[in-house]
Amino acid sequence: MTKRNTQQRRHTIITLLNERGEVSVEQLAQAFDTSEVTIRKDLAALENDGLLLRRYGGAVSLPQELVAAPMRGPSANQLAIARKAAGLIRDHNRIIIDCGSTTLGLIPELNQKQGLVVMTNSLQLANAVHELENEPTLLMTGGTWDPHSESFQGQMAEQVLRSYNFDQLFIGADGIDLERGTTTFNELTRLSKVMAEVSQQVVVMLESDKMQRRIPNLELPWGSVSTLVTDDRLSCEAADTIRGHGINVLLVPWQHS
Repeated sequence: MTKRNTQQRRHTIITLLNERGEVSVEQLAQAFDTSEVTIRKDLAALENDGLLLRRYGGAVSLPQELVAAPMRGPSANQLAIARKAAGLIRDHNRIIIDCGSTTLGLIPELNQKQGLVVMTNSLQLANAVHELENEPTLLMTGGTWDPHSESFQGQMAEQVLRSYNFDQLFIGADGIDLERGTTTFNELTRLSKVMAEVSQQVVVMLESDKMQRRIPNLELPWGSVSTLVTDDRLSCEAADTIRGHGINVLLVPWQHS
């Protein structure tokens, strides 16, 4: 079997999976007239690429919230949040910008700053920083590519981060637990914690409609967070609860997309 045929078969597997929601090894082996061993290798490779989840005897589609769609551009609301967060950055600051569509909105605002050092674990953010006219010093974590978050993760990235000290970390979140802190669908949270450890100030940027999402993985406890920047649809009760953890809450008027 050539590499081309292998790629075509795996592409067809994903198409079938999207149509049916689940597939079995036995069914796929019959459909492609190949061995079950070959199909299991296909499913393992596709799971490693973040395209499906293996289950006993086959595979199922990813939950919708875990689908690694290409990162879209920031919405009007996200851009407003980014502009507010950018006001916290001073000339010559050393900052980390984590991957995400809201943090991506921060990049154009950096053109107003001088002498910045910017570290990121995202190729998309790195390319955007590289295009800035004021040419900040750009650093990348390196590490192991994670298709779910479309960012570099792992021990190598952690070691690189621990080699520096930063003034600020700008990071998004999939949700907020009012009692515990920020939450994420991604189980890879170690790098986020290291980013927070090496930064004097941690700025969380997210839209208020994420507050009600039930997400199991705690990313950053409130004790690691300095500031939350969100829109003014955040309820007064939620804002007061977050401030009660010692967090500075900055609100921007909600923007229609």
